[in-house]
Amino acid sequence: MIRYIIKRILQTVLVLFLVMTLVFVILRVVGDPTKMMVTPDSTFEDLEKVRHALGLDKSIWQQYVEYVTNILHGDFGDSYYFQRPVLDLLQERLPATLKIQSIALLVSLPLAILFGIISAIKRNSILDNAVTIFVVAGRSIPSFWFGLLMVMIFSVNLGWLPPSGYGEPSQLIMPVIAVAAGMGASVTRLTRSSMLDVMRQDYITTARAKGAKENTVIVKHGLHNALLTVVTFVALQIGYMFAGSVVVESVFALPGLGRLIVTAIKDYDFPLIQASTLAFALIFSLINCIADICYTLIDPRISYRNKGGAA
Repeated sequence: MIRYIIKRILQTVLVLFLVMTLVFVILRVVGDPTKMMVTPDSTFEDLEKVRHALGLDKSIWQQYVEYVTNILHGDFGDSYYFQRPVLDLLQERLPATLKIQSIALLVSLPLAILFGIISAIKRNSILDNAVTIFVVAGRSIPSFWFGLLMVMIFSVNLGWLPPSGYGEPSQLIMPVIAVAAGMGASVTRLTRSSMLDVMRQDYITTARAKGAKENTVIVKHGLHNALLTVVTFVALQIGYMFAGSVVVESVFALPGLGRLIVTAIKDYDFPLIQASTLAFALIFSLINCIADICYTLIDPRISYRNKGGAA
């Protein structure tokens, strides 16, 4: 297991390196931040002074080597827009994003699995049809539109919840629901289909023939085997949830990493965009590593050697 974890760490480092390089190159190709930092009546000499101060007058190769060297020393640079160290901004904004995502996950995941199981067991019932409607709606409605709809209903019309802000529990309700809706709908749908597939297997029939209680058949034999597919899907969905936080945080004016990225992109803030992207890539890689480890906890027959590591 230790060798497997070391291998995954090395893979994560490689992924982060590739992400870092790709984002660095794309940013240098698509825009010039110095044009956002000078007045319309500035001269070409003024523009060159700003480029020199930021180190953007060097070749791309020189900029890249300097950038990588600084990162290895823990220096991600200063934000062009905020005029502050990028790491300080990440430390301030990341907790809000993690809090929203964590609450959304803790709320949506258990309910989604429960509804998926019930929907599969009560197939073609009124409850199954109701769950299907929820799944279709959850997957079809964009999170930003759903967020705006909740603001219009619960804040503007009813006045029950604050439309924006961060700090009070009431200010987290709508953002959590907006983030959790898509995740819950997707996991519910997959749990239902996985359970339906598993419950048709011969070992389920055998377990029932041996006199096992229906609850035991559903939980021990059905859900236990269906969860492998769900775990893989959940790991990917968590990554999509973090990507969706960019929109949700903007809708509800949350001081999170997603909203910070929007500001950085709008102002061509190279250091902030690069560091924020690396932060998201690191989170996504860690989530997938945890998902791989969870496989063996769900089914001990899956060894790390079978996954390309060492048992």
